[in-house]
Amino acid sequence: MELFCLGLNHRTAPVEVREKFAVVTSHLGTASRELTTLEDVTEGVVISTCNRTEFYFVAPDATSAFAKLESHLAAKTSLPEGITPHFYRKEKSSVAQHLCRVVSGLDSMMLGETEIFGQVKQAYQAALDAGTTSGMLNRLFQRAFGIGKKVRTETSIQEGATSVGSVAVELAEKIFGHLGDSEVMLIGAGEMSRITAQSLVSRGARSIFVANRSHERAIELAAEMGGSAVTFDDWHRVLERVDVVISSTGSPHTIVHRADIEKARRARKFRPLFLIDIAVPRDIEPAAGEIEEVYLYDIDTLEQLAEGARARRQEQIRECERIIDAELAKNRLAGS
Repeated sequence: MELFCLGLNHRTAPVEVREKFAVVTSHLGTASRELTTLEDVTEGVVISTCNRTEFYFVAPDATSAFAKLESHLAAKTSLPEGITPHFYRKEKSSVAQHLCRVVSGLDSMMLGETEIFGQVKQAYQAALDAGTTSGMLNRLFQRAFGIGKKVRTETSIQEGATSVGSVAVELAEKIFGHLGDSEVMLIGAGEMSRITAQSLVSRGARSIFVANRSHERAIELAAEMGGSAVTFDDWHRVLERVDVVISSTGSPHTIVHRADIEKARRARKFRPLFLIDIAVPRDIEPAAGEIEEVYLYDIDTLEQLAEGARARRQEQIRECERIIDAELAKNRLAGS
């Protein structure tokens, strides 16, 4: 039996493809269990974030395992099997190296991002709870977490704007000007929204409104940020007054539609509105960006900022990779 990984991310697939394969956090255990129902797959872990969906599994044969999983995914997403060029395939030792790069933030859109470590841990815990891991994947993930912690401790890879949320705020500030004169609404009160809100407060945003399906969570986050919570049904009303909307929910469907903004335009007196969609699947209907005074940016837009950060931090990347290679060499995983 050997280790395998099939995945796609922001480098291999645009957001309109990635969102077809996205798995909401609450369904990660179910997705891992579904993975192990495929013929000859004995262990499985599914990771899904705004920038990637990856399937880690144990099987006896690469050609057969990849073919069956790709066929299963094509059928599940109602996409043609020709979509498979978007996938990357890792085998044996390259699986461990790839996972270590992921948890260290080296494979992220924003180099060194902090969220990914917790997201991978959450996915692994979901698989554990679902009973879909055993010796090989347990060793793989536990080893990767240890190496990821060492990388983050011994290098400066996390310095700078390394989270998608903080970069989204930088983009809003670059477009809009000083955020101290702006009012902002967050749609969604999860971890990504919390980090984004912290960046907004640090940049002096005048007012922050938080809308979330769980109103209790919206109240909690708003209180933490010195903002105001609104019921999820009332975010349309708040849309009439804010300048920036940052949306990051776990919804499988779009939340903000062009019609919502069209309806609010007159009350807004046609003031510019900046929409930043950091959710996958996307929260904001792409057609909303076609409105004259509306500027819409989705998760892929942030890649432009990420490229500059990567170029400046090549030496840090090399040091991180030296640590990963040295640590993996100390204790080669069985099947890797």
